[in-house]
Order: sequence, then C-alpha cells, then structure tokens
Amino acid sequence: MIENFNYISENYKKITENVEKAKLNFGISDEIRVMAVTKGVPTEKVNFALNLGINLLGENRAQEFLQKYEFYERGQKKCEIHFIGGLQSNKVKYIIDKADMIQSADSEKLLAEISKRAKVCNKTMDVLLEVNIGEETTKHGIGADALYELLSQAGELPNIQLRGLMAIPPYGAKEHIYAEMQRLFHDAKAKAKAPDSFDTLSMGMSDDYITAIKHGANLIRLGSALFGARGSPPTF
Repeated sequence: MIENFNYISENYKKITENVEKAKLNFGISDEIRVMAVTKGVPTEKVNFALNLGINLLGENRAQEFLQKYEFYERGQKKCEIHFIGGLQSNKVKYIIDKADMIQSADSEKLLAEISKRAKVCNKTMDVLLEVNIGEETTKHGIGADALYELLSQAGELPNIQLRGLMAIPPYGAKEHIYAEMQRLFHDAKAKAKAPDSFDTLSMGMSDDYITAIKHGANLIRLGSALFGARGSPPTF
C-alpha cells in the first residue's frame, strides 16, 4: 500500500502562504529560504517534498546524513544540503565533501578542522556560527559574549567562507531574544572580514518561524510543520 503524502503538499502551501503574509506584514522584500529538516523523516517523504519544489534540506545527525546522502543526490532536482546539528570534530571528515553548508560551527577547534578537511577536498565550505542566544546548557553554540572573538578567528582560516549566524531561541522565548539575535547578526556582519558574503541569519523553526522572520531571519528550518510529527501529519 502506498502512503498518501498529500498532507505534506497542503502543509507546504500553508507555510508558503504564511511566509508571504509575514513578508508583507513586516515590509520584507528579500527572499526567505525554507529548509526542510529531515531528522527522522523517511526518505519517501523527503522525496515527495523535493518534488514540490523544496531545494534546501537540513540534517542533524552525521550518521543519518550519510545514510540518506545518496538519496538526496538522486532527487528529481538538485538540492542543497546543510548540516545543522551539533558536530564533533572527528565527524567533519565524513560530511565535508557532501554538505553545502555547516550551520553549527561553535568553536575554534571545530572551525580549524572544517578548514583542514575542506582544504583536502579542494573546496571552500560555507559556515554559520551558532549562537546559544538563550544561554541554555542543553544546547550547542557559543555565548553572545564570545561571538566576536570566534568571528575574528574564523576570518583568518583558509577554505572557510563565513555566511552568517544560526540560532535556536528557547521554546516560548519573548521577542526581545529574537531582536537581540538580529542585533548580533548586524553587528557581526559589520565586523566580518567579508561582510558582503555575510548574508544569512538562520533562525526559526516550526513553532516560531513567523517571529523569527519578523526579526530578520532569512532562512527558516521546518520539520514538523512540513512533515508532521513523526508518525502522523499535523493539524492546522
């Protein structure tokens, strides 16, 4: 029996409408990229989403990413793949030639390893610095007070292109947290070695992407809003 994934199409349509409405309400003209987060999502569902026109995927776990990589490459259309989960230095070598961007760089050690492995692959890796904007002990990322030092260190490493910042605000966070992340992004952009390339603020997930858009996010990472809770579709 073939499972009916039409609810994914309806969800994507609703997401697209919500994003366009938010852009209108907040006076935004620039593109806002919608990432399909595929953590724990069967490849059949991801393939369906690709056929809807989604071309940006995000994976949280190195092992799952490696298992799905060949599937991504066989998609109907070429898709961009970002690694968005916590990344150990010893796992970089496995994904460096497969990811188009690493969004979760949060230490000089990890950045140095990315630089080293990217040089071996003769590529320049796009990177976002992950900021733990809520200072939560259960989340990865650097504190806001350490951002500028890491920004400076990253700017000196070869084979790395700093593209911006990533954050996961605490669940139910007040808007001032998002506003602070927006401020950090603009300050970091001004201090970046190549400010013209520092163009991405990755912030906002299924429960908060409208608030994130309001405060400057131009890449939102959606899992359950698109694919539903694992095992069942969501209800809007």
